[in-house]
Amino acid sequence: MIKQTMWQRWGLLLGFACAVAGLAAAVWIYGYRQALDSLAERSAADLALASDRVSTQLQIYQELAVLTADHPVLDGLDTAAGQQEAARRLREVADKTAALDVFYADRSGRVLAFAEGVAGGSVADQPYFKRAMQGALGTGQAVLLPEGRRAYFYAAPSFAPGGGVLGALVVVADVQDVEQTWRGSLPAVFFTNRNEEVFISNRPELLFWRRTERLPGSAAEGGDPVSFAVENHGEHEVWELSGSSYLPQQALHLTVDLPVIGLRGEILVDVAPARRIAALQAAALTAVCLAFGTLLFLATERRRTLARANVILETRVEARTQALQVINTQLRREVHEREEAEAALKQAQEDLVQAGKLSALGQMSAGISHELNQPLMAIQQYAENGAAFLEREKPERAAENLTRISSMAERMARIIKNLRAFARNESEPMARVDLVQVINAAVELTTARLETDHVALHWAAPSGPVYAWGGEVRLTQVFVNLINNAADAMMEQDQRAIRIALEWPSQQTGARLRVHVRDIGPGIKEPEKMFEPFYSTKAVGSAEGLGLGLSISYGLVQSFGGHIRGCNSSDGAVFTVELDPWSEEEAA
Repeated sequence: MIKQTMWQRWGLLLGFACAVAGLAAAVWIYGYRQALDSLAERSAADLALASDRVSTQLQIYQELAVLTADHPVLDGLDTAAGQQEAARRLREVADKTAALDVFYADRSGRVLAFAEGVAGGSVADQPYFKRAMQGALGTGQAVLLPEGRRAYFYAAPSFAPGGGVLGALVVVADVQDVEQTWRGSLPAVFFTNRNEEVFISNRPELLFWRRTERLPGSAAEGGDPVSFAVENHGEHEVWELSGSSYLPQQALHLTVDLPVIGLRGEILVDVAPARRIAALQAAALTAVCLAFGTLLFLATERRRTLARANVILETRVEARTQALQVINTQLRREVHEREEAEAALKQAQEDLVQAGKLSALGQMSAGISHELNQPLMAIQQYAENGAAFLEREKPERAAENLTRISSMAERMARIIKNLRAFARNESEPMARVDLVQVINAAVELTTARLETDHVALHWAAPSGPVYAWGGEVRLTQVFVNLINNAADAMMEQDQRAIRIALEWPSQQTGARLRVHVRDIGPGIKEPEKMFEPFYSTKAVGSAEGLGLGLSISYGLVQSFGGHIRGCNSSDGAVFTVELDPWSEEEAA
């Protein structure tokens, strides 16, 4: 009887261990798939970001080809002097845009003028040139010999006055220069062409690799080339890589098609964090089950020993064990909920800051469109005037018009640069920021709106830089919000003026920098509520904002260790932003 009882006891323990192992395996599989789902969402966003960067960088050369195809200097290629002048002008364009080459070919494919001459004497057999001869924009990729530089071609047709195609202007973009803007900032990202060959990547060891081949030129520690195998986990594709210290051993593989540039974007993201999360979940469950099983086993043994002597004591022990299990479960649930709440709060704060910037850009969109449309119309007019002066053999007047076109282009580039800098999602730590440059950028972003609403802005910038601790994009957002709020406050009155003043320690006894934004509006109605979220004096249902501008600005300034306050003055309201000045000692 005793031997039979022992066998039953060992059988129960073995069954319990098998059950725990099976449950842990199921939890690991489920947790791994859930972690892969989350990792796939983040990786898809990273891949989309990298694809947008590459497409945007290449689109610059596309626009350059389209705009330069109708340049007046290309009309005189029938003479040697005209070809020399065209080559000089194309060389200037290539130098200013960092293009590998810019050249013009006639209908036969013969290159008449070029900046560097990387294409040789004829491009008649090139697919991008044939496409341009059909009246459409041609694209292509190639590896330039003997240097082996990767190049992307844009061929824009040049039309005759009667509508026929005279030739094509080709812009050759340096792919390596495009990669410099995002190399190393993301996981392994690469772009394959129609031949399934890697043409662009932030990992050099992936270049010119085809999926059906091993990775050429990348040797593992044992001397063998890097290879891979594919595994499917549910809807996800996981690659098993070996032989490279720069690539993860197991990586999630995602793809996205980019028909605009004729490439396909792919990303490899290390799944080790997902496996660790799944392992931690399975280990936690196993530990809980084993702990519970151990307690249950001890309770059972104790009951076997003391059941006949004290039934009441055995009942209390079992009840306390169950209570302990409930408490442990509640504690784990509370810890998990708190972690999720903290993560959601942090993400909501970041989304709120970005939403504030996009809201400000939406309010300024009409004015910015007007600011860009004026130079475009002026460029068109000056180009037509320049062509007319060239026909009348007045090159000095044509040069004057070209100078004005260059000035207008610089103005548009400055506006677009400020917009791109303002719209990006800044995540860098605090560093040295030129406060004068930040205020200038905020003024330039709001100039169009202020001119439309007839608001006078007075800002006398110091002659030199004034450095403070902070983030450039986030500080720009603060001053854009303050300027827009000041303009909104004066919309119901005829006279509207904003004055910005900067004070730094050399002029004050205090140690902090101060920026004052003053208006001549009706003032602040409820100063104690002005920095509360969703507090607004606008009418209910107004499309001008949700009352988040000052609240976002308050949080951003506080994150820099600064302070922002607002008060009423004799003729309106004034907001003061205080920031710590930058010093080399504190930076060290």
